[in-house]
Amino acid sequence: MNYTTYFTNQSTETISADLIGRPLTYRSNNQVLGGYIVETEAYLGVKDRAAHSYGGHRSPANEGLYGPGGTIYIYAQRQYFFFDVATRQKDEPQGVLIRAIEPAWGLEQMIANRSGKSGIALTSGPAKMMQAFGIHDKKWDLHFLSDSPFTIDLNDRHRKNAQKIATSPRIGVNQSEREWANKKLRFYVAGNPYVSRMKKRDYRSDHGWK
Repeated sequence: MNYTTYFTNQSTETISADLIGRPLTYRSNNQVLGGYIVETEAYLGVKDRAAHSYGGHRSPANEGLYGPGGTIYIYAQRQYFFFDVATRQKDEPQGVLIRAIEPAWGLEQMIANRSGKSGIALTSGPAKMMQAFGIHDKKWDLHFLSDSPFTIDLNDRHRKNAQKIATSPRIGVNQSEREWANKKLRFYVAGNPYVSRMKKRDYRSDHGWK
């Protein structure tokens, strides 16, 4: 399956869940960095009060969401950067935020990029993941996945299968928007220590994989 088919012919919620366990890699200086996706969030466009495109808001800063499915949308908050992929058809601005990965490739370089931070702290959050990749700008915003150094492996034989994909409300959504703050649009591997805000008591020795 190619990116266009995958990111346009399924609902954003379905994609968010299906991405769990798939390898996400970033090629940097002839080195591959990355890991297995363990946490995502779905953002449902103009009706979603937590989405950057709520109400049809459109600007150069969020144009990536309006691209065809498979377009990269990188946004910044303070000095931190976040990696999203647009879903649905062009001008239907929905997307998936990749919140965390379990590191698997290029660990030494990712640790160096994180100024020596290793273990669970390496990639257990969206900003941490981008720092581990050495990304500190929006250079790849608006690029299509296949025209970038990022790869999401859609081959089912290469994915890890979670024992349970848990759901919860998204992190950091304004509680004044109660309807959307409470929607279970966050998907993650139950018991995986690299999931952001996973409590130590909930860690599984097998990291939640089958």
